[in-house]
Amino acid sequence: MNIKQLPSPNFNERNSPLDAIIIHYTDMLSADETLKWLCNPASKVSAHYLIDEDGQIYQLVDEGKRAWHSGESCWQGRNDTNSYSIGIELANPGHTFGHLPFPEAQIDALVSLCEGIMSRWGIPPSRILGHSDVAPRRKQDPGHLFPWERLAQAGMGLWPDTDGSPRRDFVPPRNDDSFVIEALEKIGYETTSPVDALIAFQRHFQPHKIDGIADLETVALIQGLLRSQEKLI
Repeated sequence: MNIKQLPSPNFNERNSPLDAIIIHYTDMLSADETLKWLCNPASKVSAHYLIDEDGQIYQLVDEGKRAWHSGESCWQGRNDTNSYSIGIELANPGHTFGHLPFPEAQIDALVSLCEGIMSRWGIPPSRILGHSDVAPRRKQDPGHLFPWERLAQAGMGLWPDTDGSPRRDFVPPRNDDSFVIEALEKIGYETTSPVDALIAFQRHFQPHKIDGIADLETVALIQGLLRSQEKLI
C-alpha cells in the first residue's frame, strides 16, 4: 500500500482514546484542490488521510494526533468525535458537484487502510462510521452511493442482521415514532432532530429510500442492526 506523506498543520492533541474511524467525501472537484485546502492553515480543517479516485493514499496528519474533520458531532452520547477518531476523506465531487459512485480502486484502498488502522489501534468494526452518522443535522457524506454493505462484508462496520425485507409480524411498542427514536439513540445517533437522525440511518442502511419516514422495511432494518449490535456485546 503506497502512502504519500503530505503534512497538514491543522491538528492538535487528542483528549480521548482513539476508537473510531469516520469516512467522508471531499465534496470538491479534485483531490489536488482538496489537498491544498486541507493543508492550508487558513482553512482550519484537515483529515488524517485522503484517498484519490485511483486509490492513491495521502497521509496528512499523524494517527496519534487530532485532525479537524468532523466538526460538531456526536456518537453514542460522546461529543467531539475528532478527539477519538481517525478521519478519512474520499475524493468525490459530492452532492455539490454531482455525487458519483466510488471507484473500485478507491474502495479497495480504503479497505486496506482501515484494516491497518483497526489492527494498530484495536478499533472494533462497529466503530467505522460516516460523517452523516455523527453529524446528522449538518452532513450527508459519504452519501447514499457509498458501499457500506461491501465494507461490512470485509468486516468493517455494522450491518443489519436481516435480509432487509419487511417483517409483517412485527408490531412496535407504543407507536412507531417512539420506537424509532429510542432505537436510533441506542444505535448511537444523536436525535435532537429525529427526522435528520432517521435520514442519516436511511442514507447508510436504506439508501434507496431517504425520506425521513420509517416504513416497515426501515423498522426491520433498525431491528436487524440492533441484533447485530447486541451480538458484539
